[in-house]
Amino acid sequence: MPAAALKQKPLPTQSTAKRSVLLDLPYEPVEKRPLPPGRPREWYITHNRRLKAMRLAIALLDSGVYVPNQARNETIRSTAELIGVHPPSDTTCHMVRALMRYAR
Repeated sequence: MPAAALKQKPLPTQSTAKRSVLLDLPYEPVEKRPLPPGRPREWYITHNRRLKAMRLAIALLDSGVYVPNQARNETIRSTAELIGVHPPSDTTCHMVRALMRYAR
């Protein structure tokens, strides 16, 4: 028997399936771990700002805002309110747009 006949057909993915593919397990966020001690305060501020910017960028992409110039400060702040995050600063809004720009 030829080797090609023994090879199994791969399972369909969400993009190739005729019907939607159900996920096996529901989504669970990753378990939070404490941040490493001994870093300067500025490192923790920047780290948390980056995490917040990533959360906001993902929420904006999920809501249909794909281009950075569509994400004005008001749009980002209303999305933050929608997902339950404190309103971001102008610096964080700028970081969200930068993430959307470089993700393409």
